Amino acid sequence: MPWNLDSDRPIFIQILERIRVDIISGKYQPGDKLPSVRELAAEAAVNPNTMQRAFAELERTGLVYSKRTSGRFITEDREMIEELKADLAKEKIQMFLASMAQLGYDKEQTIALMSRVLNGKGEQS
Repeated sequence: MPWNLDSDRPIFIQILERIRVDIISGKYQPGDKLPSVRELAAEAAVNPNTMQRAFAELERTGLVYSKRTSGRFITEDREMIEELKADLAKEKIQMFLASMAQLGYDKEQTIALMSRVLNGKGEQS
């Protein structure tokens, strides 16, 4: 998947978010070794210092840890990963509900519309 980084937000934050999503979605499993800073920087077309900054933040949060000569690895704390996944899902749901409210839908209308769409009945009211 291409690294679609935009100039509206700090690049290292976007990298951090991308790697977090890769971890919680299962692309990287608990205990997996991450590619090197240089490999990921080349893949994302960013300066290695920017990638290093994102890795440092991932380490600070405990999602990633370093082994001195072996590289960086994903935490084996599955509970931490599941909590992060649930937190991110809640955040996305809240953003979706706020967007629906801007369109004039209340929660019940949003749920009814979602149900119709999920059941293949379109979005006609």
